[in-house]
Amino acid sequence: MSQTALPPSHPAVTVGKVGVLLVNLGTPQAATPAAVRTYLAQFLSDPRVVEIPRAIWLPILHGIILRTRPAKSAHAYAQVWTDEGSPLAAITRAQAVALQARLGEGITVRWGMRYGQPAIAGEIEALKSQGCDRILICPLYPQYSGATTASVMDAVGAALAAMRWQPAIRTLPPYHDDPAHIAALTSDVSRQLQALPFAPEVLLLSFHGMPERTLHLGDPYHCQCRKTARLLGEALAPLFPALRVETAFQSRFGRAKWLEPSTEAVLAAEAAKGTRKLAIVAPGFSADCVETLEELAIRGREVFTEAGGQDFAVLSCLNAGEDGMAMIETLVRRELSGWF
Repeated sequence: MSQTALPPSHPAVTVGKVGVLLVNLGTPQAATPAAVRTYLAQFLSDPRVVEIPRAIWLPILHGIILRTRPAKSAHAYAQVWTDEGSPLAAITRAQAVALQARLGEGITVRWGMRYGQPAIAGEIEALKSQGCDRILICPLYPQYSGATTASVMDAVGAALAAMRWQPAIRTLPPYHDDPAHIAALTSDVSRQLQALPFAPEVLLLSFHGMPERTLHLGDPYHCQCRKTARLLGEALAPLFPALRVETAFQSRFGRAKWLEPSTEAVLAAEAAKGTRKLAIVAPGFSADCVETLEELAIRGREVFTEAGGQDFAVLSCLNAGEDGMAMIETLVRRELSGWF
């Protein structure tokens, strides 16, 4: 049975393609107080990130925090800014380019940020305009948290709510304990440890912190971080039998009680009790960013050495390296099953 010919006035519509959108947290557009203020205003206004009642929190945010914090944060960003801009943006872009090469022309890969640019809504619209009526959303957070993965999906939902013709959506699940993730971390961390000019006594696994109340409210983040740490420690043990692996949480903000122990406290305590050689890695981050390149590599070193430590190294995240990209490809191909 032949199809009815479309009228000449009918607009061209491209459909039937599959898209993949890699998503990370976000970054200011420049290492300036003004750009950081814009970024923090969006980030800290998200009720998933700060769960204080709006009537209490917003006056604090706009009356105090956005008047004082941007200059300090801009200084931190300035210390790690690159010719390509923000390290997080540059690496996420590189991950998208590398994944596109691995998947081939049958899939369209783009990248976006939950806060800042390129925005999730714009990237979904771009994929749709390229004919992608099936899109896999990939939050690049190994461990699930309401403040990260769920917030990404809030933004996806808001983007879809504004669309008359919505694409079909799938979401990459958390991969904290996925064998592909643990294998990638083990391979990458082992390679970096072996390349160090010293043999660390301690490997500190530093995860981003969250308020402790999120754990009690049922957020699985803390448990998933601990499981990643346990599995990675078990995988490294036969390779580095003399290495002691510890876990901590960084980036505390505000007066609330946060997940413990804190990374700064562990660094100071290790040096104080005689640890002289220490390496640190952040297995909850898929890409290096200000939290790893400034908070750990610069301020963390200062804390450790001032407390008596000697040799200190911060290992890179998986980034767009071979191990990390092989993992992302494995996870994405699995979730695209039936679509591609």
